[in-house]
Amino acid sequence: MSNSSSITEFLLLAFTDRQELQLLHFWLFLGISLAALLGNGLIITAIACDHHLHTPMYFFLLNLSLLDLGSISTTLPKAMANSLCDNSHISYLVCAAQVFFFLFLISEEYFLLTVMAYDRYVAICKPLHYGTLLGSRACVHMAAAAWGTGFLVSLLHTINTFSLPLCQGNVVDQFFCEIPQILKLSCSHSYLREVGIIVVSVCLAFGYFVFIVVSYVQILRAVLRIPSEQGRHKAFSTCLPHLAVVSLFVSTGMFAHLKPPSISSPSLDLVVSFMYSVVPPAVNPLIYSMRNQDIKYALRKLITRWQCLKAELFFQT
Repeated sequence: MSNSSSITEFLLLAFTDRQELQLLHFWLFLGISLAALLGNGLIITAIACDHHLHTPMYFFLLNLSLLDLGSISTTLPKAMANSLCDNSHISYLVCAAQVFFFLFLISEEYFLLTVMAYDRYVAICKPLHYGTLLGSRACVHMAAAAWGTGFLVSLLHTINTFSLPLCQGNVVDQFFCEIPQILKLSCSHSYLREVGIIVVSVCLAFGYFVFIVVSYVQILRAVLRIPSEQGRHKAFSTCLPHLAVVSLFVSTGMFAHLKPPSISSPSLDLVVSFMYSVVPPAVNPLIYSMRNQDIKYALRKLITRWQCLKAELFFQT
């Protein structure tokens, strides 16, 4: 038995004990990381460089891509290093930093998705007031509120979790440091304070979820009142990418943390955590670029500009 003062590192659970499969996991993680970097990087660059996309919807999408990049960069690099080096160690401070940044980015992303639902609600249900309700100053304030809320929530959880005495060893049954797994290492009854904070956070998250659902109910009612079929299709198509991202984010997160204990196992927990922590940041750019003609057009312009610049440099040399 040990306490938190004597713990200098944690042991993360590996996906497999076989070196060959660990190398396979490394290449899989590397491919996912590069795909997320490329997809989110292209969206960020396209929005930043195309002045036609300097609107509230794409401002929030740019913030979402930044969060996706940060989120996947928090969990995968250490998992890749462990798979490549056949190592499962992570230092106490690095574990605490991983908890803080992952929770910060995830909570910020959920708050931002709620703001994006409000953006779609105003655009479809109150189009005449869109410029007033979602001006540049209002967008900056909402984005700043999202970042600030995520920071405070993450800081509170991290400080409280790592101030608990740990008496159940240092093995974390996950491929990255996660609060529920660290709470399993705490002494009996000493984790109840953090559980209370988690309950409050869950209630707040449920409130955000209700807001998103109510917003889309109002959006659906407004879309059905549009007389032309083309108008209905155009209005609802702007919501489909956001609705798909919210569904993927919420469904994987809820299943990861609310699945029945009877079906829980270390291997299943690893796969489920991978689904909610790694898959959404890698898939979100694909979802938005497939259904959004403005993003497609901006990406084509960006690629064409890059090809012209490359050809110009070639002929100059």
